[in-house]
Amino acid sequence: MSEKPLHAALKAWYAQPGDQLEARVDGYIIDIVRGDLLIEVQTRNFAAIKPKLLTLVPHHPVRLVYPLAREKWIVKLAQDGSRSSRRKSPKQGVIEQVFEELVSLPQLLAEPNFSTEVLFIQEEEIRCYTGRQRRRRKDWVAHERHLLQVVGCQLFKSPLDWMALIPDGLDEPFTVSDLAALGQPRWLAQKMVYCLREMGAIAPVGKRGRAVLYVRAIAYGQDTGTAHRAEPFRADRQRLYSPSDS
Repeated sequence: MSEKPLHAALKAWYAQPGDQLEARVDGYIIDIVRGDLLIEVQTRNFAAIKPKLLTLVPHHPVRLVYPLAREKWIVKLAQDGSRSSRRKSPKQGVIEQVFEELVSLPQLLAEPNFSTEVLFIQEEEIRCYTGRQRRRRKDWVAHERHLLQVVGCQLFKSPLDWMALIPDGLDEPFTVSDLAALGQPRWLAQKMVYCLREMGAIAPVGKRGRAVLYVRAIAYGQDTGTAHRAEPFRADRQRLYSPSDS
């Protein structure tokens, strides 16, 4: 009923012949049903869909599709609804930004029935003039997003896939600061480490001063290419910090 343009466009782009759209499964409306696979398109706020996913994942293969803007054009609308300006944003999205949303459901990333597909897109963000100044915000607010083009995608099926986002130049053991030093803002490195730890891709092995030290907890087998747990690994998964920790 309140579907936004970006969500509708992505659903239409992702659907294939034979898919069922807006089908009911276990009391929920599913964006796309492709055989046994349930596909949910979520443009933001993974926390809102978490209860639905927790119910469905134990019984069905579920894929969460998330758009990440590689390029964005900002369109400002005049009060009469006409375009007053259009400019390209200097910001370019990077795959690590998905961890901003994944902090809402990191444990699901280790579930065999759950996968995530990131779609790299070009989009327009439509901004409307409010006519009033708000604290710490400008008079223009984001109204909706429009899909221009899908330019790529990346599918994550297991913690091993997510662990591939750890930079190759990161020596072990490492801290959040070590990860941030390789090009990520510290706040994003914190979220990344939190998610990787919760899904079991990295494990805490001690401390350097007040900073927690981590190692990769999964590695490729040298002969078979299969994944196995690397030592040392803490099976108790004790919470040592949260993404909000400094």
